Order: sequence, then structure tokens, then C-alpha cells
Amino acid sequence: MLLLAGCTLAPAYHEPSLPTAPTFPANAAYHPKTVAPQPALVVSADALGWHDFFIDPRLRRLIEIALRSNRDLRTAVLDIAQSQAQYRVQRSDLFPSIGLTGAAQYQGLSNSGLVGTSSGGSASTGATSSTGTGTGTGTGTSTSASTGTSTSATSTGQGGGTYRYFSAGVGFSSYEVDLFGRLRSLTRQAFENYLAQRENRRAVQLTVVGQVATDYIALLADQALLKVTADTLHTQQETERLTQAEFDHGATTLLTLRQVQTSVATAQANLAQYTRQAAQDENALVLVVGEPLPADLPPPNPLGAQTLTLDIPAGLPSDLLTRRPDIMQAEHTLRGAYADIGAARAAFFPQITLTASDGLQSLKLSHLFTGGATTWSFAPQITVPIFTWGQNRANLDLAKIERDLDVVAYEQAIQTAFREVSDALVARATYLDQTRAQQAQVDESSDYYRLANMRFQAGVDTYLTALDAERTLYAAQQMLITVREAQLQNLVTLYRVLGGGLKPE
Repeated sequence: MLLLAGCTLAPAYHEPSLPTAPTFPANAAYHPKTVAPQPALVVSADALGWHDFFIDPRLRRLIEIALRSNRDLRTAVLDIAQSQAQYRVQRSDLFPSIGLTGAAQYQGLSNSGLVGTSSGGSASTGATSSTGTGTGTGTGTSTSASTGTSTSATSTGQGGGTYRYFSAGVGFSSYEVDLFGRLRSLTRQAFENYLAQRENRRAVQLTVVGQVATDYIALLADQALLKVTADTLHTQQETERLTQAEFDHGATTLLTLRQVQTSVATAQANLAQYTRQAAQDENALVLVVGEPLPADLPPPNPLGAQTLTLDIPAGLPSDLLTRRPDIMQAEHTLRGAYADIGAARAAFFPQITLTASDGLQSLKLSHLFTGGATTWSFAPQITVPIFTWGQNRANLDLAKIERDLDVVAYEQAIQTAFREVSDALVARATYLDQTRAQQAQVDESSDYYRLANMRFQAGVDTYLTALDAERTLYAAQQMLITVREAQLQNLVTLYRVLGGGLKPE
């Protein structure tokens, strides 16, 4: 019977062409002047497991916990299970639902031949139909139809009596022969939705791994800023104590004292700011990890010791974006839209349904399973759409529009991914140069501060020069930490947008 199913009316899938350049930009802005350290082995980001990319043992442990406890990832897993169940439900319509039924019916007639009392009971599984006749004290006929339950029909005859009827059967009801592929198109759409949810889970995993690393780096950066600020504040408070003593003995001016006190107040404000930011960073990390941070975490590598190396060859082809989970999710959604068009087209054609049963019937329960008690029925039905007042045409137009919208969404997803990778590539090159320059500024500011202090101690310069040198060094140290944080976070972003973070090791 299943061989009666014919072709599908879904259009052939055509993958949209990439709406981007064939390769990522590679002009001078994308090539750092500073020579970056090269990895021993060059592999693509999607083949580089996060255990290999992230070498900080504390960060590795946090990622492991997040992949087990993050709620967004749990939701994505449940979405897969839900879409898989929906696919199985839709797929079951391709096959007839076969069931067993058993029924017993009793019917009483008055002497005038009208129905007196009747009662009946049945037990069934699935859907069947059966008919039968019976005779009692009077004469007449009785007909019953069963589709899971038994229903008595009106009988006429002469004389009173009780009619009894027993039946058992197996069969199916309203099975649609998928001659024009409507059910298969709907099944295909459900399957593509299931595949899309699988890719969504992979995309969520990429996001979770990247977010844990980003929040962790932010925490390290704010802790580094907090330490620099605390050290600077300690130095400035000591300077304030000495300057106050000098002022009390008339050895310095009120202007100098106020300038020192201003620097102390600024450092105190920064200390409060970075204390707050570090605490909030830890709260954000707890949220993305999905549980409180364990007390037995390995000690972290400081921000300056963090090393993330990802080699990107020149002329990187842009078609590697099609391997990203979010792009593959958009493609499966688009394929499902093509299947929806097939289902909408099939609505223009006749729909054939079949109902059939094979069973036993008898007036006596003891005779129900004898050889002569067999019965069967076969009831095909065809429904031809004639006047739908434009509903089928509107459904087809809607399916095509939704397909076109999914094409646009697919192309936009690729363009967005292209922009993300391009931005991360140029940031990778420029942050490398900026970090080198900022480190040089810190070194020069440190030397400036050392020389200014020496000149002040020798009485060559006033303390204002030394104070200015201290402020310059403090600002340079802050900027170096900020740039280093941005550089590391950009490498995490580059790893993620190139599809890294799926393989555990």
C-alpha cells in the first residue's frame, strides 16, 4: 500500500551564492608590523579544540563546568529533544495507524417492533469498522459501526426480543495515501527543523565557551587594574603623609599639598570603581558558568601571562563560514521552507484516504472465533478541492514568501559572519601593534618617573614634576591593561567567529 505514494512537489533546493567577497580582506591594515609568535602547528579554528586554544587551567575548568551547567545550553538540548519528538509525530502520519477492536452489543425491541432498551460495550485499540446482523425473538436487522467504540443503530421488526451482537477486528482508519508528497514534505520540514535545532545547540556551545573566556579575561583585567591602583594609592598616601609633614613645617606650599591630595582622591575613586567592576565580573562569570564557582579551582594565570595563539593564513577563503553552526542552522531553516512549498502545492491535488478492517462477528460469543464468523470492509475516499476561495493559492504564496525571507536571512547571516571575521582579523593585527606601543609607553613612563624622583630628591626639580611623572606612569599602566584585555578578548572572538570551540580537545 505504501508503494502507492508518489512524487513530492517540493522545488529542488538551490543553495544561495555567497553574498560576500571570495576571501577576507588582506590589505595593509590586516598585517601587523609586529611579528607575532607562530604556533608549532597550524590548524583551522574549527579543528582546534578549546582545550588546546585555552591553556589557563582555571579557565579550562570553568569551561568544563559551563558546558555541563549553563542554562542556555540546557535549553538548547531540550529544544533538540522537542523538535525530534515533533519530527517523529509528523513522520508517523506516513504510515497507517493499525489497531484492534472488540465490541459487544445488546438491543431490546418492544412487541410493536420499536426500539425498547439497548446497551452495549466495546473495547478497542486503534481504529476499525465492522457491521453485522442479528435475530432474536422477533424478526429484524441490526447494523453497527465501530471506530474504536461500538454504537447501536435503530432496528425495526415484529414482536419483542433482545438482540445480541459480538465483534472483533483489526484495521486502520483514514490513512492518507501520500500520492502528491504532502505528508513527506511536512515530514521533511519537521526533519530540517530538528537539524536546525541541533546546529543551534552547537552555536550556543560556541557562545558559551566564548562568553566564559571573555568574562574571565574581564575579571583578570579588573583585578590587575585593582592591584595597580592599590599600589599607586599606597605610594601616593605615603607621599601625602610626607608632604603634609613638610607643609606643617613650612617646607612646601599649600598648592603642592592639594595636588598630592587630589591624586590620592583620584586613586581612591579608581579603587572603588575597580573593586565594583571585579565583583560584577565574577557575578557575570557565575551566571554563564551556571553554578557558584568551586573553591578548589586551579590558580589563574595573571593577565600578562595569558597566551592565545591562532594562526590565520593569508587569503583565508570566506566559504569556510558555511561551516559555522549559525550558518548551517539558517540553511536547514531554508531547506525546511522549500519543503513547506511542496506541502502547499500538494493541497491543489486530490487527497485519497483509506479505511479498512478485517475481523469476526457473531450473535453468540462462543461462535465468535469459528471459521464462518469472518467479516471485512474496505472504504476508499477521495477529496478533490474545487472551490477554496483562494485559500490554497494564498497558502502557496505564503510558503514562497517565507522561503524568500529565509533566503534573505541566510544571506544576512553570512554577511554578518563575514563582517565579524573581518573585524576580528583587523583588530588582531592592530591590537598587536597597539600592545607593543603601549608597553613601550609604560617602559618610558617608568623611566620618566624614576628620573623625576631622582631630580626631586637632588633638589633639581620640584615635586610637581615627580607627581606628573607618577600620574603619567599610572595612566600608561591602566591603558596597557585595557589594551591587553581587548587584545585577548578579540582573539577569543576570532576563534569563536571562525567556528572554534566545539571540539573539547
